[in-house]
Amino acid sequence: MDFIRKNIYNPLAVGIAFLILVGILFATLWVLVPPPPRSIELATGFPTGLYQKFGERLQGELSRQGVSLKLRATGGTGDNLALLSNPDSGVDFAMIQGGVADLSKYPNLVSIAGVFYEPLWVWYREASFKDDAGKLNLLSQLKGKRVAIGNEGSGTLSLTSQLLEASGLSASDFHAEKLKPLDALEKFKKNELDAVFIVSAAEAPILKIFYETPGIRLMSFEQADAYVHIFPFLSKVKVPRGVVSIAHDIPRQDIQVLAATATLVGKDDVSPALVTLLLGDTYDILKTYSYLQNPGEFPSGTGLDFPVHVDAEIYLKDGPSFLHRHLPFWTAVWIGRFAKIVIPLLVILIPLFTYIPATKNFLLRLKLSQVYEELKVIERNAASPELAQKNFKDLADIERRVGNIKVSMLDAKELYDLKGHVGEVRGRLNSLSQEK
Repeated sequence: MDFIRKNIYNPLAVGIAFLILVGILFATLWVLVPPPPRSIELATGFPTGLYQKFGERLQGELSRQGVSLKLRATGGTGDNLALLSNPDSGVDFAMIQGGVADLSKYPNLVSIAGVFYEPLWVWYREASFKDDAGKLNLLSQLKGKRVAIGNEGSGTLSLTSQLLEASGLSASDFHAEKLKPLDALEKFKKNELDAVFIVSAAEAPILKIFYETPGIRLMSFEQADAYVHIFPFLSKVKVPRGVVSIAHDIPRQDIQVLAATATLVGKDDVSPALVTLLLGDTYDILKTYSYLQNPGEFPSGTGLDFPVHVDAEIYLKDGPSFLHRHLPFWTAVWIGRFAKIVIPLLVILIPLFTYIPATKNFLLRLKLSQVYEELKVIERNAASPELAQKNFKDLADIERRVGNIKVSMLDAKELYDLKGHVGEVRGRLNSLSQEK
């Protein structure tokens, strides 16, 4: 306490104490507001699919911002959900097909944004539907047919199973084969399949391999409105004639397909700054995805399985923040983190600085008041000869203590007033002593 009392008016001591306090608070908030990671991992899908191609584009964009993105090829949405929900997998984000996830099993996952439509393409062999004039328009026509419905762990298998069940087809009504797209294509070419289901964006390279195969066509969902009514996560998308391939005239007429939304999904503790970076780069990538979606339609925050991350929702509505709009990513991150640290500090310290002068003034007045109380006692006893020696001794002690009091320039007047009053009391004691 003596050390504090002696240094309370020392500018250097006060400055050091302030820096220590700021350092403690800064370190605490530094832990509470960690920086975004510089290395992340994304679970994609098949090497030939658009999930992988999108991941590769995103990888290139992020590398320019100093963030390393590792891609993990998988069997599809089912595998991706398992990896993302496993804390030991190392996967931070995943591409997920809409309508596949059971939300109750994944309470800690959030959507960053829907990124593009993933239509369900049903390729069929015309020769297999001679009784229907070589056309497949209803899923119920697949009864008794050989059908590839997607591989285990894929979103294709999950969606196809739901649609076939809604169409009144059970597993015993047709010959189902759970195959990867390329394996299904090989059997298709050998005339060992009548139809193949594949969920993929129109830009995906895998579609080119299919439409170059002779004798097969794309199904148009004549009951698309009914399916969309039953499955709200689906959209009805019109595919213009020739949009898949003008050279091969695929499709040969305008058709209707059902489309899920491919979604970039992460964990709910994802860094807000990383959300901003991912969305900014996603906007740039999706400018070239124009086969089936309208300009500006994606990235989107509507019609997604998982709740949208709060910062992603703000970004999708209002765009990037002022800092991220005008500054390089990491510069904006550090300024943003600094603001998150400084603002709480100001909230704490500004009121504290307001009370410090009042507290200091109160303590000074209390100290001076104590001296005045002692002077009153001496003045009251000044006329008593037997207390003369004690009065002089007490007054000397007061003079010594007052001489050691240090105050700021603003409080100097009160100190010198006190010294003047102490001098008056000494003058009175001397006067009484000489009379006697």
